[in-house]
Amino acid sequence: MTPADISAVLEKATVPEHSAAFMRAMSGGEPFLAGPYLFIAAEEWLLAVGYPLEGTAGPDSFEEALDEALRRTRARDCWAIGAALPDRLKPHRREQDTYYVLAADTPVPPRLERLAARAAATLTLEEGIAFTPAHRRLWAEFMGRVALPPRVRELYARTEAVLQTAPGLSLLNAWDKDGHLAACLLLDAAPRRFTSYLLGAHSRTHCTPWASDLLFREMLGRARASGKAYLHLGLGVNEGIRRFKTKWGGRPGLPYEMAEWQERRGRHAEVDALMRVLASMPREPLSKQQFLASLPPQRNFAMLWEVEKNGNRSWIGGTAHFFCYSFESSFRKLFERVDTVLFEGPLDSESLNQVSAAGRTPAPGSPRLIDELSEADIRRLERVVCGPRGFWARFFGRERKAPPDVRHLLAHTRHWMAFFSLWTGFLARQGWTQSVDLEAWHLALEMGKAVRGMESIAEQIETLEGISRTRVVNFLRQCGQWKRFIRRNVRAYLKGDVDNLFGTSIEFPTRTELVIHRRDARFLERMGPFLEAGRSAVFVGSAHMINLRGMLAEAGFRIRRSR
Repeated sequence: MTPADISAVLEKATVPEHSAAFMRAMSGGEPFLAGPYLFIAAEEWLLAVGYPLEGTAGPDSFEEALDEALRRTRARDCWAIGAALPDRLKPHRREQDTYYVLAADTPVPPRLERLAARAAATLTLEEGIAFTPAHRRLWAEFMGRVALPPRVRELYARTEAVLQTAPGLSLLNAWDKDGHLAACLLLDAAPRRFTSYLLGAHSRTHCTPWASDLLFREMLGRARASGKAYLHLGLGVNEGIRRFKTKWGGRPGLPYEMAEWQERRGRHAEVDALMRVLASMPREPLSKQQFLASLPPQRNFAMLWEVEKNGNRSWIGGTAHFFCYSFESSFRKLFERVDTVLFEGPLDSESLNQVSAAGRTPAPGSPRLIDELSEADIRRLERVVCGPRGFWARFFGRERKAPPDVRHLLAHTRHWMAFFSLWTGFLARQGWTQSVDLEAWHLALEMGKAVRGMESIAEQIETLEGISRTRVVNFLRQCGQWKRFIRRNVRAYLKGDVDNLFGTSIEFPTRTELVIHRRDARFLERMGPFLEAGRSAVFVGSAHMINLRGMLAEAGFRIRRSR
């Protein structure tokens, strides 16, 4: 679509989705017209904006335009919005709502005028397109405390990028006297007849009462001064949002329906559908043993050494906190030969919750990772950790269920908590939902073994605090290499080849003297009596086995690969 075409669309726009340049920037798709309707498409997806740019065309004419768009794009994943969708899309309807609008000449209610005036006494207003670190912090704070639909979260996540590429977008900012960003609105003034209020945020960390009301009053005044007929306030979404819009005089406008479906393309689509049906067919109930053996696949545990001293035999194994295979069968055979099983630290739910609570409560004023990463770094992390979201896949809720909130973790947790959470989220997306040490812990308890941790929770948290922030930042910046990292890791781990485990080198944040070498001496001291007594199994992170094998030999143990 040429600039002239986009300009023509903006002249006739009636809903925010008609802002073609904004939609192009947000989605990465290309806008085009079929009849009086706007469509956006890329690769194998298509969004149909079923609000005509001229005339009062109904569902029949929209369906004709949709058929033409489907022929032109050969799209598979499709979404459509409109006031009244065609009958064939009714079974695929996912949402119903109403747009809210506010006439530009609407007087400000007296009470809101007074509140805005109070905020104006301590705030400075500014409009621009610069997305500063203060904006990044405000966005992260707001998204961290407010439950938002996936499509709205995507607007926040891509704000900085679209500001640079979509003419008409701007940020209306309210700064306090200390230079803190108290509140901000994202506006789109590109449509000729209206300004769209796309989203906003206000700070509780640097709170100024009624800052949002001041910005709303300013937005209304600027729309009136620029000749706009009305403000487009977007969808109602929920009762709280509707209440905020209606208190200013906002009124229901066009109805809104959204449908989501997949176009079937010949035999292959029918086979895909058949396979999905077969995969979802109910099966006979599985026993616990059958279930453990079926998910995930079983492998032989090769990362295991036999330790002997004075005729007493024990074993030591290198674990992976996250992995893609189960070793339940190997562990069961091993535990039949031991009485005591030792781990780095306690792995019961209460202990793990203590670690999680510490990670989620950083010291006030402590540095946060979000300030050390660029917007490009953060967006790359979101793609790697959360998966291929694409604007429309996320907009209509097709993204991975409950993905990690990357920005919240970077802004509101300790650096080690953010690292482990993001790394775990990435591994889960690759199918690495198994934990070797947790599997061994629970199986040992189930088999009635004495289970002990060699470190206290306080000692483990102290170690986590010692992880280098610089190494974490560098590792997060290299997230594009993570797939290569785990491919090499899994091959070496399954062979028990600890010396060639990719990730025992300097790249991985926890591969440091503090985390590995200093703890090796502690582990040796605390596992020693159990190993000397025999009939014990010890599990430590695989990287510890690089040094512990030699340290055990120096302590008089005979150590050899277990067969």
